Amino acid sequence: MSSTTDKIKGYANEAAGAAKNVAGKALDDDKMRAEGAAQEVAGKAQVGVGKAKDAVKNVVDKA
Repeated sequence: MSSTTDKIKGYANEAAGAAKNVAGKALDDDKMRAEGAAQEVAGKAQVGVGKAKDAVKNVVDKA
């Protein structure tokens, strides 16, 4: 997967997780809130992977 794809999917997961979290709070659904929080964290990690791939590519390109 390319770095751009990782970042796009990561940001999408963050947004979906945030929406679940808000919905869980509104519905007083602890399970949904937890799922949303976990999805947000997974999205942030995926964005981090994309950024790391960019950093490695930049180092390799400079070499």
